[in-house]
Amino acid sequence: MNKSIEQQIHIMVEPIVEEKGLELIDVEYVREGAHWYLRLYIDKDGGVDMDDCSSISHVVSEMLDRKNPIPQAYMLEVSSPGLERPLKKEEDFVRFQGSLVMVHTTSLFQGFKKFTGNLVGLINDEIVLEYNDERVAIPRILVKKAHLALDF
Repeated sequence: MNKSIEQQIHIMVEPIVEEKGLELIDVEYVREGAHWYLRLYIDKDGGVDMDDCSSISHVVSEMLDRKNPIPQAYMLEVSSPGLERPLKKEEDFVRFQGSLVMVHTTSLFQGFKKFTGNLVGLINDEIVLEYNDERVAIPRILVKKAHLALDF
């Protein structure tokens, strides 16, 4: 994963996505087998549809062809973040308070690398979860990934 390319693309693409009334949730630039993929995850209230994804794909593809920020060939994919939407921005931790979330850490924290609970919020740069009437505050610096979790 190349974070600098992901950050650069995020900065370039976010205004285009917002102009269309959508939110850019995440950018991934990954190699899978012999191919590189640039994945954009977009959303809006009520969810995105194929027309939203197609529209963003078309506009972003033209812009990326003009600016050429990625040196090698890649495939552009635009989609919804799905039911397990990632939580990245501070606003996400406010918007999804009370929701069931899963947090993965980069190393053991309190003996675990995966935590599931109801999101209390982001407090003092710690993701605070509640599970079985107990709270855990996970330092954001240790977080590899945080996302909504499905409750079966």
